[in-house]
Amino acid sequence: EYDLLLTSYALLTRDIESLRQQPLHLLVLDEAQNIKNPSGKAAQAVRRFDARQRLCLTGTPLENHLGELWALFDFLMPGWLGDAKAFNRDYRAPIEKHGDPDRLAHLKARIAPFLLRRRKEEVASELPPKSEMVHWVELNEAQRERYEHLRLAMDRKVREEIARRGLASSQMVILEALLKLRQVCCDLRLVKGEAGTPRQGEGSAKLDSLLDMLRELVAEGRRVLVFSQFTSMLALIEQALQRNAIGYLKLTGDSRDRRTPVARFQRGEAPVFLISLKAGGTGLNLTAADTVIHYDPWWNPAVENQATDRAYRIGQDKPVFVYRLITRGTVEEHIQQLQRRKAELATGVLEGAARELPELQPGDIEALFAPLP
Repeated sequence: EYDLLLTSYALLTRDIESLRQQPLHLLVLDEAQNIKNPSGKAAQAVRRFDARQRLCLTGTPLENHLGELWALFDFLMPGWLGDAKAFNRDYRAPIEKHGDPDRLAHLKARIAPFLLRRRKEEVASELPPKSEMVHWVELNEAQRERYEHLRLAMDRKVREEIARRGLASSQMVILEALLKLRQVCCDLRLVKGEAGTPRQGEGSAKLDSLLDMLRELVAEGRRVLVFSQFTSMLALIEQALQRNAIGYLKLTGDSRDRRTPVARFQRGEAPVFLISLKAGGTGLNLTAADTVIHYDPWWNPAVENQATDRAYRIGQDKPVFVYRLITRGTVEEHIQQLQRRKAELATGVLEGAARELPELQPGDIEALFAPLP
């Protein structure tokens, strides 16, 4: 009885048995990166539709590795890039591990006829300028001591695991170790599991630096988005804002009502909006903000950029300033280098730039667990 059907990825997996009985002229996936994991429920469900034409819309067709791009094309045109095993052999390994420019050019030529790419500056030329800068922070003495203690223990654990199982099979242990080091950089209480007010000389040099920035920015009349991957860190920032009488709103993945805090911020009811990186990745229009602060770096630059774009989007009429808080000489600094590598991977495939595109290498382990300067 209707010409258009709208649904969500969450509902799709529940309703697919009834939905697949209706032949479709066109099936459109918005935020198509939701099917980047081909074995996920959403990815499996969309493949069961009876659709004559298929279209994927996404600002991040490739976030972490080429396998995500394969997943989109496996939905759009099954078989066009081969099966997963053949794709890994013919494209992923040569491009990501060896930086093979011929394989990169071949993949680019293979997908180019089916890819329409429009940059924001092409469709929103009226957007004001965006300035991005790194705000460097030095760890305090308590953080340095804790960081070095953890680094030595984790370095030994990771090396033993790699020697036993190899680099590729040790990813979980490596990520767990890096998570703890990243938490030390954010605030000691994340590692210790303690809440409340930090004792003298403990806590976080980064949180102190953030508060200094926010006092100055709010005094200037600026409207600020603060993103963190850790909801527990947002809770600590929240406590600090309360102690300093700085007005704020908060949005995390646990927030049931997303509309109200967004509407209140857009109306100017609070100068600071605390948002978890996951909750703020998509679906928010926060053009009242003119400043974005990323409290902790995430591996994936596309995720950070999507969060920034909550403020830097059509309708924004003020210059936007983006700050990334990075603790000097720590794992956070090396994450920046990995971010650049992932960005190069996406650029190389989507634009055909032939440059070296390696994955995590043994040398990265040395750098990630290097001692503080």
